[in-house]
Amino acid sequence: MSGVRALREVEQAYSPDEDRPLGSFLALMGTYAAAVVAGGAVVRASGRELPERISAADLALVSVATHKLSRLITKDPVTSPLRAPFTRFHGAEAPAELDEEVVGTGPRHAIGELVTCPFCVGQWVATGFAFGLVLAPRATRMAAGVLTAVTAADALQLAYSAGEQAVEG
Repeated sequence: MSGVRALREVEQAYSPDEDRPLGSFLALMGTYAAAVVAGGAVVRASGRELPERISAADLALVSVATHKLSRLITKDPVTSPLRAPFTRFHGAEAPAELDEEVVGTGPRHAIGELVTCPFCVGQWVATGFAFGLVLAPRATRMAAGVLTAVTAADALQLAYSAGEQAVEG
């Protein structure tokens, strides 16, 4: 039990006035690492090899798709039921995005931090796309292409709205 006690002491010293569930964050990092190891085992078992490099086209496609999917997971109103056990709704934050506060303690709080942070989720999403490019490149490029098209459409929607406001104003 001294390891658990030591972790609690580190947590208390690190953030005495705020709940920062370091142990739960470690568990999330372990989960991510385990998923990467499992993905690597699947790649090895499939007999496929990692590419020497990612093409510039794939990198651009997956970058935009990672951005979009990360924001869909962490901010979109339609995906709020996935975040609801870990957050409290506060209102709209930006066009088609929600402002939510992380709730709970321990693992619940740590998961809430993850599922409301597009930067954090982006790492998981990009890793999924990377494995997808190795294991199912055509399907991965199709899914990434759809997300990239939605990102372009979003930009056009925002530009159109800004143009309408400029004309009205």
